[in-house]
Amino acid sequence: MKILIVLTSHSALGNTGKKTGFWIEEFATPYYILADAGADITIASPKGGQPPVDPKSELADAQTPSTERFYKDDILIDKVAYSLKLSDVKQDDYDAVFYPGGHGPLWDLTTDKNSIKLIEEFYNHQKPIAFVCHAPAALINAKAINGEPLIKGKHLTGFSNTEEEGAQLTSVVPFLLEDELKKDGAHYSKGKDWSSHAIQDGLLITGQNPASSEAVAKLLLQILKGDK
Repeated sequence: MKILIVLTSHSALGNTGKKTGFWIEEFATPYYILADAGADITIASPKGGQPPVDPKSELADAQTPSTERFYKDDILIDKVAYSLKLSDVKQDDYDAVFYPGGHGPLWDLTTDKNSIKLIEEFYNHQKPIAFVCHAPAALINAKAINGEPLIKGKHLTGFSNTEEEGAQLTSVVPFLLEDELKKDGAHYSKGKDWSSHAIQDGLLITGQNPASSEAVAKLLLQILKGDK
């Protein structure tokens, strides 16, 4: 199993002067679930090099066994620091792609042409695509072969409006993810705020929030192993 993980390169949290980036838990938990199952994982980002980390994901209340494992894993930390440029990545080399969240993707992965092209190619070549929390933003401008939004008519989830309100960032983010997914014709659903909620619709797997990252990774693993 060869899996591509795509991280954001965006670090500015709107005009607040604060920082954002990728959410450590949403990367670490899926990474270890997939790697421990024998997957060969490559990490990429729009700009390559060190992707920015969301500072809030480093706070004490955001830690899990997988994040603690990550902080002690010098090899993986180094691997993240030298992420490949998305423009140098080809879907032919991988069996699936996974996008962790954090608020960063709302700004760069939504419109990144290389990311959009990769998502479309993975899907059109019958390869699973998985996203968690804010990462489904990367789907918004992806198109199906017929030219319609890729997610039109698809059952999915993503960070909800009420969770964004709870994070007090409703007026900071460039758009509300739940609203945008619905505008593209997706059948959006959500579970209880901050609790695990993951949906699989064919080759498309989505998770609502950080608590959903484990479930998304396990669904992806099942598809790759031919169990689902």
